[in-house]
Amino acid sequence: MSRVAVVTGGASGIGLGIVRRLVDAGHRVAVLDLQPDAVSHTVDELGVLGLVVDVTDRKAVDTALDDVREALGPIEIVVTSAGIDGDRPFTEITVDEWDRMLAVHLTGTFHCLQAAVPDMIAAGWGRIVTISSSSAQSGAPNRAHYVAAKGGVIALTKALARDLARHGITVNTIPPSIIDTPMLRQAEAEGRIDVGAVGAMTPVGRIGTPDDIGAACAYLCSDDAGFVTGQQIGVNGGWAI
Repeated sequence: MSRVAVVTGGASGIGLGIVRRLVDAGHRVAVLDLQPDAVSHTVDELGVLGLVVDVTDRKAVDTALDDVREALGPIEIVVTSAGIDGDRPFTEITVDEWDRMLAVHLTGTFHCLQAAVPDMIAAGWGRIVTISSSSAQSGAPNRAHYVAAKGGVIALTKALARDLARHGITVNTIPPSIIDTPMLRQAEAEGRIDVGAVGAMTPVGRIGTPDDIGAACAYLCSDDAGFVTGQQIGVNGGWAI
């Protein structure tokens, strides 16, 4: 069945992999992203609805979702993939960096889900997938603000799964490990990570791809996943967490 899906951060990286899979599944997809050029490219490539939105701006999120409803119909699926990266020793994290990390990952997720959930409650059906991080399960050096924000996403996911289950809405999170995205390649270019070494250490012998995440997400957004909620679906190449 074709549903209306919203994917934040859907114009690149993991989000774009998810959008491709949802389009392949026949859904009517709206992409919310902060990068105008990437949004335009995604619209041209996939024929989706593209909206330039900062998920930390609640008024902008509300307006964007109203635009989605007008163009595509009530919202039935939301995937929150918008995110930023950052490495910094804990003692050097500024208050602004801390606030921005939480605003994008955790508060942005809150804004998008709170604005969309009434549609799902009215329909008696919905699918929510948040993209968190395996670092929130295991910890990671020099990333306390990122890990804390993603840990909050996992906790929010579990809380909403309990709140919304009686309405026919499932809420799950995918905490990826290392995935081949523009942000990862930027970190590699800056010497912050050895992608080849991490891939070699991964049990399956490679790093992940956005399509790996998209495949799992497409299942969680399907009718077949109606009995799966409140779960952390680790798409991580075999890392035991």
